[in-house]
Order: sequence, then structure tokens, then C-alpha cells
Amino acid sequence: MTVHLTTERLVLRRFTPDDAGRLVELDGDPEVMRYLTGGRPTPREVVVGTLLLLYLDHYERYGDLGWWAAEERDGGAFLGWFEFRPVDPADRGEVELGYRLRRPAWGHGYATEGSRALIRQGFTGLGVRRVVAYTMAVNHGSRRVMEKAGLGYVRTFHEDHPEPIPGTELGEVEYAVTAADWRP
Repeated sequence: MTVHLTTERLVLRRFTPDDAGRLVELDGDPEVMRYLTGGRPTPREVVVGTLLLLYLDHYERYGDLGWWAAEERDGGAFLGWFEFRPVDPADRGEVELGYRLRRPAWGHGYATEGSRALIRQGFTGLGVRRVVAYTMAVNHGSRRVMEKAGLGYVRTFHEDHPEPIPGTELGEVEYAVTAADWRP
């Protein structure tokens, strides 16, 4: 296990091929996927043949920027993942923050704790200049995490969705914080 970062209650580590089942379970929960696919699960073949390969590839390309499996520090229970990766592959200075946690982990502050730790690491040790995050405008829980992690609202925008899900008509939101504006 390659640990990337630890916090008071979390271990963020590299994914391995052995995590496929955990990812399938995570993406199989309709509530977890509500604001992403309208609740439709991600098929196992997509998790194994696309997503997991993407996560592993990012370690080779960027080392310290990518997707990180999140586990409880005490007990090692799989909680979900955090994303902290370049928006533009040619520029490590702007990264996207994301998170996807299992329902039992909701409401315990894990998303905020992991997000703050990644932002701190990005600004103090990785040369990141700006962190951005996106979600559906109606995803109030995720928006609150972004705010508690120190990101501020930037804009609402609309994308063309071939298969819109409830709430897409209200748009997507962008939140961000720069290194100059960040307060630990």
C-alpha cells in the first residue's frame, strides 16, 4: 500500500487493481451516483477497464496528483475516494478537487477533512496555484463541503447533457480558491 497523505482520521493511498470491487460497490449505490448519473450504477467493466486504469495511469504521469482511495485511519474501512488532479495535463498549477464517499461516511466531516488536507498539500508542497471543484447546482451537500474546505463560488454554467438527470436544468457550479487567497 502506497500512502499518499494521512489526516487525523483518514489515510489517502494509491489505488491498486485489488480495489476494483470497492469501486464497483461505491458506484453501484444509487444515492452515491444521484448527482452524477441519476442513480445508474457504473458497470463493472467500465470501473475495471476504464476508471481504475485511468487512476493508475495518473500515478505514472503525475505521481502526486490523481485519485486517492480513502480509508479510515483506525480500522482501515474503505470510505471512497478523493480526486486532486491537473485540469490541463500540461499544467500542474490548476487542479480539480473531487470526492466520492460511501453513504455510511456521509455527515462525518470526512469530505471536508480530506479536501482541506489535499488543498494544504497542493499549496504548500506541490506548486499548485488554483484549486477548482464542480458539482450540480442542486447538490447542496457537495457545495457545503467546498465552502467548508475554503473554496468560493465562482459561477453557474450549463452543459449540454445527452441524457439529462433531474436538476441539470439548474446548471453546474464552479468553486475555486487560489494559493494567494487560501487560508489554512
